[in-house]
Amino acid sequence: MQIRTDRRRWFLSAASAAAHAAVVLHAKAISAQDNPASLYLADDVDRSVESGIQFLVSQQREDGAITDRGHEVAMTSLAIMAMASLGTEPIGVSEAGRAMGRAIDFVLDSRNRDMEGYFGSRDGSRMYGHGITTLMLTEILGMGATPEQNEKIHEALSEAIKLILAAQKVSKSEKLKGGWRYTPNSRDSDLSVSVWQLMALRSAKNDGLDVPGEAIDSALGYLRHSYSSPIDRDGTPRDKISGFSYTPGTFHPSFTMTAAGLLAMQVCGQYDSPLVRGASEWLMQHSPKPSERFFFYGIYYYAQGMHQAGGKYADRSDKLVPELLLPMQRSDGGWLARGGEERNVGAVYATALAILSLSVRYHYLPIYQR
Repeated sequence: MQIRTDRRRWFLSAASAAAHAAVVLHAKAISAQDNPASLYLADDVDRSVESGIQFLVSQQREDGAITDRGHEVAMTSLAIMAMASLGTEPIGVSEAGRAMGRAIDFVLDSRNRDMEGYFGSRDGSRMYGHGITTLMLTEILGMGATPEQNEKIHEALSEAIKLILAAQKVSKSEKLKGGWRYTPNSRDSDLSVSVWQLMALRSAKNDGLDVPGEAIDSALGYLRHSYSSPIDRDGTPRDKISGFSYTPGTFHPSFTMTAAGLLAMQVCGQYDSPLVRGASEWLMQHSPKPSERFFFYGIYYYAQGMHQAGGKYADRSDKLVPELLLPMQRSDGGWLARGGEERNVGAVYATALAILSLSVRYHYLPIYQR
């Protein structure tokens, strides 16, 4: 299987430290220029995310897992992505790098997936966790600390992608085709689970791994059914400004699902779609609040999707995300949701998503790149 490594090659070069400094300085210059009214400077964001990484490292167990409330494979995968989003490499140069290498080894332990390559069984994270872990592995492919670790990443990915593709082909009703839900054999779909699988497939395809184009096209069909405005035969939504719903046909857009749907459409390459424009405008009119249900989950998609939308949308989100997240950071460097279901998932979950949201501008993870 041919792997395209050009977009990751700099990770492996001796000049990666210099590249990191250049990217951070570039991000600071952009921040100062594009967001003059922001309450926070780029230096504030840099300090915040570095403190967040230190918190994640402090939560690492002896076996390499980074978790505080269970779902250890999925949570460790989120933590690894957060580290990679700041340019951390899984090598022994830094404490974070050493922790990242051990965390990757934990995820790759064969005991953490079943015979079909399913990562969501042992830790109870189901297809959510499988999509998160598969995405993480695609994003660090070629970044392993050793050739052996890289080989293990490739082997695990091959099986994980096959499972996602097989789960998509399970017989479903017309509006649910192309999506995914809680288990590999689910006969229904929801947008929340589907976006993780889609990002994993898109990232894998960018890596040169074997992902059929029809799988992306089928997922795109499901996304259109999840849009909250009826869509005419020519592909034009009846409501120019609208969002995405958790399941097709409900027509009740929410902040989290609209942000997720926006990013999913972009991952499919639909940057000029009227659905992307409509969702971006809907999010301009419905700014996120810390009281949102699944706030950290939604802000992650919001930060990515609006940044990729560019223009006034990126200006708005690049300013708003730090203003929302930095005051919520605890003295130990971590974040924790204020209430509801998210609080029960734990501080590793919230911290990893907060870092991923704040680090979009650094452009380290390929999935962030348009």
